[in-house]
Amino acid sequence: MEKHEPVFALIDCNCFYASCERVFRPDLEKTPIVVLSNNDGCVIARSYDAKPFVKMGAPYFQIKEVLRRNGIKVFSSNYALYGDMSERVMSIIESMVPASEVYSI
Repeated sequence: MEKHEPVFALIDCNCFYASCERVFRPDLEKTPIVVLSNNDGCVIARSYDAKPFVKMGAPYFQIKEVLRRNGIKVFSSNYALYGDMSERVMSIIESMVPASEVYSI
């Protein structure tokens, strides 16, 4: 019997928090969005279309006008949503592979 070497895959859900916000807001599919940290202090996630305008970690109070001028929608972080969506993604992956290991949400 032929022995098979294990196969490893790295799965990265790009712009995960921003993508989660869009799941329930399909009207924002083509709208740039950012997600803010607890108490709306700074940017912790950006959609691809927001990245040219906003640096990661930028303090919200300093970039409000840039966001408004570029039509970028702002979301307060919703960690319960992100955790739930991560569990859903992992459930799908786990249904297709014999073993998995989670590194982050």
